[in-house]
Amino acid sequence: MSDTAQVVDGDGDPGSSAFVPTVGTVLSAITVAALLIPVRSGADDPALLVAAAGALLTTGAFVTRRHALLERRVAGSIAAGSSLLVVFLSGYVITQGVLGSVVVPGLDWSISLLFCAFFVAAGSVGIGVAERAGLSSRGLIARLGLTGEILVLAFVGLVGISIAALLLSLPVRLLAGEPTELQLTVVEYLSFAVGLGGVAVGYLAFRGRDLSFIDLKAPTLWTIGWVVGGLLVILGANMGVSALMSAVGIEASEHTTTQRVAENPDLLLIIIPSMVLFVGPFEELLYRNVIQKSLYERFSRPGAVVVGSVVFTLVHVSAYATAGAGQILASLSLLFVLALILGTLYERTENLLVPALVHGCYNAAIFIPMYF
Repeated sequence: MSDTAQVVDGDGDPGSSAFVPTVGTVLSAITVAALLIPVRSGADDPALLVAAAGALLTTGAFVTRRHALLERRVAGSIAAGSSLLVVFLSGYVITQGVLGSVVVPGLDWSISLLFCAFFVAAGSVGIGVAERAGLSSRGLIARLGLTGEILVLAFVGLVGISIAALLLSLPVRLLAGEPTELQLTVVEYLSFAVGLGGVAVGYLAFRGRDLSFIDLKAPTLWTIGWVVGGLLVILGANMGVSALMSAVGIEASEHTTTQRVAENPDLLLIIIPSMVLFVGPFEELLYRNVIQKSLYERFSRPGAVVVGSVVFTLVHVSAYATAGAGQILASLSLLFVLALILGTLYERTENLLVPALVHGCYNAAIFIPMYF
């Protein structure tokens, strides 16, 4: 089945034409409420007001489609576009320190309504795309099921790293006693290879696939061209997005590794080569070759790149968790853009070597200036 056929099919469920817009209506209505409550409470940022208007437009598009008053592609396009606007604007407001927090009755803890609006609107983008593509209820549920499975796999990868680090540190503790920070850093990056590699191979076995699923090809001059070009694009995107954030007053948070290096520069002797040898290759093995390629079963290739990039971004939340909510969101937004580039490189070349080298060299390039 072609990529287009995978997406634009009815999945044999002609009686469910109202299901997708109904789901979209519910999500967009939640987004409207999450945006308007802070407005009523005194939040007067113009971006927040425009975001609320965008959420209302999304709701209108889904409602009119549900009653067959708009053509499917038109309604889906309007819903996806206006929801994407809500994501950008609510994210911007969050980075400016406006969270719209409310206390949950009876639980004595608060939630950020703007974060709810941000994530629910992101879901509405997907539902809008699904409506435009003509997915049935079964088609949508199948894609959501695969996305959930892949998200679990991604977080299992984090657990795999932790377990590998624990097991690899045992010989060090037995032979040398309490390990130094340098020794622990060596163990940490070796655990990327063991943990992520083990989880990737385990998932392939669970799905009845062998190592031929891994797209690893011998390098050629064409491969080198993709790596060099990809590295230039990803570095340029980093500088461009960072400059844009600075221009609009958005401050990103520092990666926890950057903070450690500031306290102990000698760690760079381990970190820089490890980025190329372990982090880049094994993160790309799991998150691109296994996760993104598995998403091809249900999503179009561009859709798989986007969903895989979202998953990759979510699993990195803890790496930026030392800063405020707005700074974390800004950093993750930049990471998402970089993940899209890596996903596109893998999709275009179908060679794990390309995103692995670009990822590893990019990470190393970030840390190299700190060595001098």
